[in-house]
Amino acid sequence: MTNTNREWLLAERPDGEPDQDCFELRETDVPVPAPGELLVRTRFLSVDPYMRGRMRDAESYAEPWDVGDALKGGIVGEVVESESDAYAEGDLVTGEGLWADYATLHADDVAPVDPTVADPEAYLGVLGMPGRTAYFGLLEVGEPKPGDTVVVSGAAGAVGSVVGQIAKRAGCRVVGFAGSDEKTAWLTEDLGFDAAINYKATDDYRAALDEAAPDGVDVYFDNVGGPITDAVFTKLDLDARVAVCGQIAHYNDEEVPTGPRKLPGIIAVRARVEGLLVGDFATRFGEASERLGQWVASGELEHRETVVKGVENAPDAFLGLFAGDNIGKQVVRVSAADEE
Repeated sequence: MTNTNREWLLAERPDGEPDQDCFELRETDVPVPAPGELLVRTRFLSVDPYMRGRMRDAESYAEPWDVGDALKGGIVGEVVESESDAYAEGDLVTGEGLWADYATLHADDVAPVDPTVADPEAYLGVLGMPGRTAYFGLLEVGEPKPGDTVVVSGAAGAVGSVVGQIAKRAGCRVVGFAGSDEKTAWLTEDLGFDAAINYKATDDYRAALDEAAPDGVDVYFDNVGGPITDAVFTKLDLDARVAVCGQIAHYNDEEVPTGPRKLPGIIAVRARVEGLLVGDFATRFGEASERLGQWVASGELEHRETVVKGVENAPDAFLGLFAGDNIGKQVVRVSAADEE
């Protein structure tokens, strides 16, 4: 084991879209675990759109990072030193670590990773926070019923791809918005979506929805916001449910444009629009993890990860989220199982 640890810091707050100047890579000593802690060597690191909000100096549901702070995110890693009876050297765990080669995590704050269920990186996607977000967001907020039409924006991402598959399990017609022909083909040919719309190749979202969802929209799972959401709101059916999970179209806006006024339209259809934070379901994470794990192990739930290699490339992986580079979950492979 090396004595040097590389970790990323927030170098400056972005003005609009982040760039490489917002990040600083520094070398430190490998940390030493205190009693009850584990020294974990990072195998895979998660980068997620919500992290953009943590780069702002503004109150939000996720505590903002200060300039100079080490950046944090979900990790899967190998225990290389344990000061806890709960885990031994060589165990694979997942929890919140650093954008770094090594981090110390308290044993109470991690969960075991079972590589016989899925590859370790899946525990940052379908079997991690994004999968739980999809599970609770659709089933508890969207409340799909057999025969409903479910529309998902950002459908080829870590959350949206799971939402669509769970909706199909619930007997729904599923329509996804994604940003390339490769992504829309993955949705329909591999994941079983009934229709998919390449929003980058579509001039009229409302017309595309008329074709893909001719009976209107009963459930809208919104990961994106912007013009796609404006169009979907005009197609909501009576008693429709809208789960607002993300608004990535606006994350880099310094001032969010007002846009069309859509609230009057939900009066006649009595639609319900509800924001979603997966942390509100924390006491039920075990339920979601068990069911998602069963579906993945049986092959009923497919998943895909876009892997960027090297901790030094973590900022590139993060910035790639806003360019739509990923299909499925975007992760960084920090180290491989056979590396010393």
